[in-house]
Amino acid sequence: MTSAARVPPRVDGHACLFERYPAVYAFCREHLFRDDTERICQELWPDGGPSDGVVVLELGCGPGLYARRLAQRFPAVQVIGVDHSVAQLRRARRAAMALQLPGCSFLEADVRALPFADGSVDAVVVARLFTVLHERTAAVHEIHRVLRPGGRVFVAEPLSLRRAALPMAAMRLLDRAAVLTGRSSGHQAGCQAVSVMDRQAFSALAYSQPWARVRRSADRWYQYAVCERAA
Repeated sequence: MTSAARVPPRVDGHACLFERYPAVYAFCREHLFRDDTERICQELWPDGGPSDGVVVLELGCGPGLYARRLAQRFPAVQVIGVDHSVAQLRRARRAAMALQLPGCSFLEADVRALPFADGSVDAVVVARLFTVLHERTAAVHEIHRVLRPGGRVFVAEPLSLRRAALPMAAMRLLDRAAVLTGRSSGHQAGCQAVSVMDRQAFSALAYSQPWARVRRSADRWYQYAVCERAA
């Protein structure tokens, strides 16, 4: 795969918190938040599973939950988790190595400028990324660019701001405690607010690219979109 022009990942307050307290977000992601593995498999591969050798990305992977789940379920698939947090990626790599998943790898990159050639990826998974990424349309444009014709992206985003903000709130509390006890200067403690999209904004984002098909659904806590690139 060849590299596209890259934009250096933005290091904002969120990134600093994810770097300093990676275990907090990993715990929330792996034990408190919804596990949509079954839904992902059904939506991306409704006919029973991916072909051998396909390439799947998990964008904003954090500790790599879905990358590991998919690599365990489909050993012949190449799954790549992408994130800009070095600490999160370190945890993700350790977890994948412990499970002996040779088809699972992780890459530090900016989701707004993915280092993959046009049409080189078969499927993409995005979960909870847009609560902390505000250049949403740029990321969706990149997803559309790297997907092959007929490729699909699965997007899951929370509807509850309170639940979405839980890990960030916990990390902020730890950061404040570190400042009070002198273990941190607090110079990088500030960060933008976590945000969630209402149904209208989510729909607009889903339809921001010329997809062949878009299927949306929602329940009380999450909203979903499965978008397919034209063949």
